Amino acid sequence: MTATQSPIQNIVGLGKNPSISQRLTLIGLIITIFFVFIAIFAPVLQAIGLLQDPTEFLSNSMHQAPSFGHLFGTSRLGYDVFSRTLFGAQAALQVVVLATALSMVIGVPLGMVSGYLGGKLDRVLLFIMDSIYTLPGLLLSVTLAFVVGRGILNAAIAISIAYVPQYYRVVRNQTVSLKTEVFVEAAQALGANTWQVLSKYLFFNVIQSVPVLFTLNAADAILVLGGLGFLGLGLPEEVAEWGRDLKQALEALPTGIWWTAFFPGFAMTIMVVGLSLLGEGLSEFINPRSRKQNG
Repeated sequence: MTATQSPIQNIVGLGKNPSISQRLTLIGLIITIFFVFIAIFAPVLQAIGLLQDPTEFLSNSMHQAPSFGHLFGTSRLGYDVFSRTLFGAQAALQVVVLATALSMVIGVPLGMVSGYLGGKLDRVLLFIMDSIYTLPGLLLSVTLAFVVGRGILNAAIAISIAYVPQYYRVVRNQTVSLKTEVFVEAAQALGANTWQVLSKYLFFNVIQSVPVLFTLNAADAILVLGGLGFLGLGLPEEVAEWGRDLKQALEALPTGIWWTAFFPGFAMTIMVVGLSLLGEGLSEFINPRSRKQNG
């Protein structure tokens, strides 16, 4: 990274000779920003009359093919597919950000405390986290969704539990390796207590991989939310959701009604690809060995 380049410029390849991975990271960043833009401005577009209400039943426009009146067509229930696709992005981002933030807020402190204190607490937490980690994420989320019910916060809780062990394990391992470093021992010798060591000396050294996990988990969470919606366990009926729309669209596919499944599915796929590319780019930037191996 040159003196005139910021870290963001170095990650996304805005220099003179960007690598292929940097270009892909830039694509991922653009896609992610695009969906964030959609999520923020979809309600604004609806408020000024440029976007149909995603829950409005259009009795005279059921199964209408894409046209100037309805860019993505209409569904068999008479909903505007374009509007539901855009508002589906908003719902997906809300759940994904909440889910990944919850898992990070729980996993990071537990990993630091477990790795630093060790002993019986460390063994118990390791056993619990390893037990959760062995369970398939979608199966665990489906089970929890049955318990907590539908809703944005409930879906986020159901999804987040599967990601807590990932944050815990990464942060714990880094804490174990750093707690014997000279700067930590010096802080202890100067009288720093456990909280001071964890917050002032270890925290900023062990969270370097957290942005990578956050981004990659966000991509996975979109697919999990889609699975919950497909099973009818995601968000309430009045909320536009890609997974539920895909389930309803399957019934119309044999009759040639392709647009009700294509546009929500395509949006979900592109959003997952964008977040995945961004996460891989962050991982390469944070891990120098990875950058050298990739040229």
